[in-house]
Amino acid sequence: MNTRSRSRARGRWAPGAEALAAAARALKRIAFDSRSAEDALGAFESAAERAAIRAITLGTTRWYLRLTPVIERLLEKPERLAPELRALLAAGAHQIEYSRNPAHSTVDAAVDAARILKQDRAAGLVNAVLRRFAREKEALFAAADADIAVRTAHPTWLVEQLRAAWPDHYERILDANNAHPPMVVRVDTSRTSVADYIAELSGAGLNAAPVVWANAAVQLEHPVAVSALPGFAEGRVSVQDAGAQLAAPLLECQPGMRVLDACAAPGGKTGHLAELTPGLAALVAVDADARRIERVRENLQRLGREATLVVADMRNPQAFWDGKPFDRVLVDAPCSSTGVIRRHPDIKLLRRPGDIAALAATQLEILRAGFRMLAPGGRLVYSTCSVLPVENEQVLAEFLRRERRARVVPATLVAEAPGAVQRVAGVQLLPGAEAGTDGFHYACVEKATGGT
Repeated sequence: MNTRSRSRARGRWAPGAEALAAAARALKRIAFDSRSAEDALGAFESAAERAAIRAITLGTTRWYLRLTPVIERLLEKPERLAPELRALLAAGAHQIEYSRNPAHSTVDAAVDAARILKQDRAAGLVNAVLRRFAREKEALFAAADADIAVRTAHPTWLVEQLRAAWPDHYERILDANNAHPPMVVRVDTSRTSVADYIAELSGAGLNAAPVVWANAAVQLEHPVAVSALPGFAEGRVSVQDAGAQLAAPLLECQPGMRVLDACAAPGGKTGHLAELTPGLAALVAVDADARRIERVRENLQRLGREATLVVADMRNPQAFWDGKPFDRVLVDAPCSSTGVIRRHPDIKLLRRPGDIAALAATQLEILRAGFRMLAPGGRLVYSTCSVLPVENEQVLAEFLRRERRARVVPATLVAEAPGAVQRVAGVQLLPGAEAGTDGFHYACVEKATGGT
């Protein structure tokens, strides 16, 4: 055994090998086991190299559908490789193409990572494939990138749906999905002003600017850990995309009203509702997942706000509703999340074309249930973080066809955001457009006081 092999046997690997191996394990869970990135990375929360593992995993996930077709061209029978090895090759290729690490260092780390993964016999294959990739990647990508789905690392079905829905915008949407999103916070303006908070950030060495069309929003020049945000632990500020900050104000709540947040987790919008309107008669937050409702509880505790938390399926309101109507209802419906891919790149790998119709059907059921609980003259806000019309305006059109007392009213606050697109019913924010937000669809519906 030579000196290098003995040092490896003692656990001293090439720099970065352990992080690369951990990232391959996490990526395997996402790409092959259909686990969310949050779930897949949860096992490494206490790892010393947690930040590197997370960066490699999410970066590779973002570009997985561009990297794997090229890597597979360098393999005779890729389907015969263990999933963790295929994930490792993708992660190694990502580091060579998208990181500043020297290619030869990444190859050395990947070879050792294969051994950490107990794939010693494949170490030579990893070495050969990644070295060839480093040499030939320009030519390999030149051929593969002729397909826009490969070039932008999106599933073909999603590219086709985006092209059909947004012929003038889809390429910008695809590019925006691969950009790193800005860090935007929501200031609790009942406790401090936006100007004062920006000054506080400046005092902490953080540059930021107000988002002029969203009253409580501040965008940081560079993302930071939440622990570095002044006032975060005390609940004076929350991390929330500027587009998501429009939901609560659209409801136009008043003191004394009963308000329902129908799909509340993780609780950002619930907290915003409580901040905006002290003195509500009731604020009820519902979610079907007990673990997710616990997230709502934790967020409200940090904010120093209160709400009645209910674990229930909104499609079955009789299980939790006492029959007393709500003056305001927020339906932030479960959806494909195709508007937040830049924050959650695993959506590219997890979402399937068959999911969309099922999600739209669920949205319609929740929307109709929420409307039944709405008082005459009350307002319901329907929102999704999807950019697919089948989930948004088509769901809304079917809802309006069935609910004769429903009337769409202008979502003026959203329409005023830069680059907002007015649709037949509702307003769409596109990811990476002039407003710089994630992708959201909003519609405001009011219930007529008469009729059936």
